[in-house]
Amino acid sequence: MFTLNCKGRLITAAQPLVMGIINVTPDSFYNESRQQDTEAIVKKAGQMLNEGAGILDIGGQSTRPGSRLLNAAEEASRVCYAIEAIAGTFPAAIISIDTFYAKVAAAAVAAGAAIVNDISGGEMDENMLETVAGLQVPYICTHMKGTPQTMQQLAAYEHVTTAVLDYFVSKLDSCRKAGIRDVILDPGFGFAKTSEHNFKLLKELGVFKLTGKPLLVGLSRKSTIYKTLGTTAAGALNGTTVLNTIALQNGADILRVHDVKEAVEAVKLLSAYREA
Repeated sequence: MFTLNCKGRLITAAQPLVMGIINVTPDSFYNESRQQDTEAIVKKAGQMLNEGAGILDIGGQSTRPGSRLLNAAEEASRVCYAIEAIAGTFPAAIISIDTFYAKVAAAAVAAGAAIVNDISGGEMDENMLETVAGLQVPYICTHMKGTPQTMQQLAAYEHVTTAVLDYFVSKLDSCRKAGIRDVILDPGFGFAKTSEHNFKLLKELGVFKLTGKPLLVGLSRKSTIYKTLGTTAAGALNGTTVLNTIALQNGADILRVHDVKEAVEAVKLLSAYREA
C-alpha cells in the first residue's frame, strides 16, 4: 500500500496500520489513555505492540477543544522521557511524536521518535516543516483551523471535503518545497469540524486518495461518536469500531486509536472479507 522511511528504517505496509495512542497528560479527553508513570507507559506500549500496533503515538498535551496550551518546554519535559523509555525497552517500535512545536519534534526524534504528527499542519510553528525536513522523518499533516482553543468557533465550510482537499494540495506543495519526503494526510476529524462535517468527510474519504498519499483517520472515542450514540467516551468503543471499519472501506491507511486490539481485528476481518 505504501512505504515510509523512518530515520533510515523502511516500513512497508501491505495492509492498513494501527497507531496506538499513549497520552502522557493528566487531561486528555479519554482518561484511560492517560499515562504518566514511566512503568505504566512502558507497560501500555508493550500491550499495544503485542496487540499489533504498527506505530505508537506519544502526546504531551491535550488537543481537545478548549484545552490548556502548554509551551514547548513543558511539553518536551513530558514526552522525551516517555519516548526514551519505550525506545529503550522496545527498540524495534516505531514511535510518533504528537506535537505542533518544532523544538519538541526535534527533541523527540533525538529521544527515539521516527515520525512527527502535527495537528496544525505547520500553522502553529513556522519552523516545523523545515525542522521535519532536516530530521528526515515522515510527517503527518492534519487539517485544522485555528488552534485547539479556538477551532470549534471556526467550524464553517461551504463544502468541507473540498476545503480540506484544497488545504492538502497547498500543504503538500509546502512540504515538497521544504524537503519533506514522506507525508501522511489526516483530515482532522473533530478539529474545527462539527459531527455533520465529520460524517461528510468520512463518507467522502476516498476523495483524498487523489493526492496519492497515505491517509490517517483518528476517530477513536471522539464526541461525534458518543454524542450521536448518547453515551460517553468510555462507552464509545463499539461506535469507534463501526466508524473505523467504514474508514477502512473508504481508503484509510492508518487508524489512530486508543484500543489497538479491536482496530487490528477490524483490519484483519475486512482483509479476509475482501479476499473471499
